[in-house]
Amino acid sequence: MKFALALLATVGAVSAYTPPVLASVKSKKQKLVETPTSGVPFNVPSVALPWSNAPATLDGSLIGDVGFDPIGFSTCNMAGFFDKGAKDSMSDVAWMREAEITHGRIAQLAVLGFIVPALFGTFPGNGWTGVDAYSNTNPLEAIGDVPTLAFFQIVAAASWVEFRRVKFIKEEGSSRIPGDIRLGQGEGRFNPLGLDYSEEEFKEKQLQEIKHCRLAMVGAIGLLLQNANSGTDVVSQLGGAFVIPEYTAKAGYFLPVGI
Repeated sequence: MKFALALLATVGAVSAYTPPVLASVKSKKQKLVETPTSGVPFNVPSVALPWSNAPATLDGSLIGDVGFDPIGFSTCNMAGFFDKGAKDSMSDVAWMREAEITHGRIAQLAVLGFIVPALFGTFPGNGWTGVDAYSNTNPLEAIGDVPTLAFFQIVAAASWVEFRRVKFIKEEGSSRIPGDIRLGQGEGRFNPLGLDYSEEEFKEKQLQEIKHCRLAMVGAIGLLLQNANSGTDVVSQLGGAFVIPEYTAKAGYFLPVGI
């Protein structure tokens, strides 16, 4: 049941996007040609898929663009999103990058949430529910243990961050760097670590972040499905993977157990 719910949640998240449908037609040479209904041609050589082409929207201007978009997400028309009150609109592909970075950052926190509590322990609870509400290292089960008031605090904090992001989007419009929440180096920004990168170093940090975001999104889905399927935290599963079975110390360890 848990696995089914996790799978449905994943499918629902993916189906929230409505990419253009690709119509497959064959030319005179019988080569498969992809024609997107959006009208955007797939004519840019793809680094990630060298045997295929990427949409013309992926022109290499974005950090980390390697032409991986076989479905055509980058061709989606996002016109109308937050146009009211905005200085000017962000481009469609910038909207996609904004979503990619936002989801990737959440996924990075989710991966840490799956691993850190089980590896290093949890914070003590306060007895609101009669049990230690924060000691459960199984992420899917831990959601049900969080007190209602604490859950609303989490929602309120996340909403505040999201409202500020939308505010920045309206203020900056097309000049916005996707994912910029005004942290780090720059005038008027929150920069407690005193970051001061050169332009080239900053681009390298942006590339590192988008790579980590993409890896974390894949990792978070894997952790979620594995947790739902096994019913235990990832550290417990990983620890068991390094246990040497007793029968391997015996002669004939290469034979099936019991023979």
